Amino acid sequence: MAYNKKEIFSESDQKLATIGKVLSHPARVRILRILAEKQSCICSEIVEGLPLAQSTVSQHLKELKGAGIIKGEIDGPRSCYCIDWDKWAELENELKLILEDMHNFKTDLNCC
Repeated sequence: MAYNKKEIFSESDQKLATIGKVLSHPARVRILRILAEKQSCICSEIVEGLPLAQSTVSQHLKELKGAGIIKGEIDGPRSCYCIDWDKWAELENELKLILEDMHNFKTDLNCC
């Protein structure tokens, strides 16, 4: 019987998995570093900071925006993006919670 993943996994686990997938590409991590450093950015400035084509950078920005990590506006031919710091704080909290949970399950038994 097929299950919808929303029925099987908690909302928190789904959120972390989505973020993990988005952060699994080094170009996206670099884009986040650029945005954090500059506080906001026009797409062409992000492209200049990466050895990637503009279309590839745009696809990475789309993934980051889709995950809710960044916000962006299109103003004519220019696109401006910034980190959504409220969402970032939520992510940070979720990561802290899972790390604390994992630490609580840790035992001194040797496995493998």
